[in-house]
Amino acid sequence: MNNKNMIILVVALGLGLAGGYVLFGSKGGDQTATSARGDGPCANGAQPLTWRNPMNPSVTSPTPAKDPMGMDYVPVCAEDAAAGGNAPAGTVTIDPTVTQDIGVRVARAEQRNLSREITTVGRITYDETKLVTLHPKVDGWVDKLFVDKTGESVKKDTMLLSFYSPQLVASQDEYLLALANWEQLKDSPYVDIRDGAGRLLESSLDRLRFFDVAEHQIRKLQKTHKVRKSMHIHAPAAGVVTKIGVREGAHVSPSSELYQIADLSRVWVLADLYEYEISWVKVGDEARLNIQSLPGRDFTGHITYIYPYLDAKTRTNKVRIEFDNAEGLLKPDMFGDVTIAASVKKPGVFVPRESVLITGKRAHVFVQTRPGRFEPRTVKTGARSDGLLEILDGVRAGELVVSSGQFLIDSESSIREAAAKMVAPKQPQQSSMDGMDMDGMDMKGMDMKGMDMKGMGHE
Repeated sequence: MNNKNMIILVVALGLGLAGGYVLFGSKGGDQTATSARGDGPCANGAQPLTWRNPMNPSVTSPTPAKDPMGMDYVPVCAEDAAAGGNAPAGTVTIDPTVTQDIGVRVARAEQRNLSREITTVGRITYDETKLVTLHPKVDGWVDKLFVDKTGESVKKDTMLLSFYSPQLVASQDEYLLALANWEQLKDSPYVDIRDGAGRLLESSLDRLRFFDVAEHQIRKLQKTHKVRKSMHIHAPAAGVVTKIGVREGAHVSPSSELYQIADLSRVWVLADLYEYEISWVKVGDEARLNIQSLPGRDFTGHITYIYPYLDAKTRTNKVRIEFDNAEGLLKPDMFGDVTIAASVKKPGVFVPRESVLITGKRAHVFVQTRPGRFEPRTVKTGARSDGLLEILDGVRAGELVVSSGQFLIDSESSIREAAAKMVAPKQPQQSSMDGMDMDGMDMKGMDMKGMDMKGMGHE
């Protein structure tokens, strides 16, 4: 091929490239014009960043599509130009119609004083302040038991048993001698003699009383002047006999436990609270008790003590609740459902508990800043009660937070940045004809060194 033919070929190649540039450039301009017409599915007719599979947020498409079930892909929209481009990372905008279709619901963060009811299980036990254990004051032998069955109810001063004690017999003798001495010397003209006889009588009488000799037996001793072999022991308080420690004929000493008597007119209920519930209750709070064996009956009591330690195994804190039991319906070791109306009120900003997404050690919510626009925020949480969660930092009272469908929005937020990169405008590539002046056919920009003239037909 001669030089003339080569020049003609190069000119034809340049004209072809210029024509293609004009053709495709014109087509790109048409796409821009189409987008500018505002016929996109996003706010203000904007085109979406990408389209997302409604069932699998990780599957996206640059163009509208349908999933295998025939459901339309959901558009993932870019931030509206009016936002100024300063929205927090992860903010997404979804068409309000789409948000309704996928079940997105919002709730308002409320400033309120929150209290709560705590429900737990309680065990009925004796009132320890009304539990009496009976021991003899002297050695002896049991002659007869008048109350010989546990579970029997006794009144105060009920005769429980009689027993023989040599020490009590000697004490009675001393009292009778002192009594006789007093009878002889009470009219003595000498004051010291009268006073000495009186002190001796009082000390011998006190000795009998210190040994718990019943008053009726002392009066009988004074009247009959006869020593009794067996002395009686009486119930010091009314209640139910819960334990009998001796039987007839047994030898007893001050260390022997004869009876245990419990007054059941009031009972305690021990309830276990978790650590996070303790801060809600205080002494004096009202509590209700329900027993399965007593359907329809509610018993009302009050917290009287909060134990200052936790159970090492259950990690719970016991509280003591006192209940009136005049009818005797509440029996020790019964279990029941306890509801404590905590009087502690905590002011703060509260949102529905399901609005908060916990990811590792962080918690975040989605705040609706305007219809269809959701902004992720990291929050600091506080107390929980009645389905609400306190927000210590991150959300203000009155703001709308997503309470349903937030997992889908969370998926949108997570893939938004990746989706934006997928459809980000590409940097314009430098054309191989940049140095060509198409009007003057300036060939200075063309590198002729790499041309294979043989491939062009040069002989």
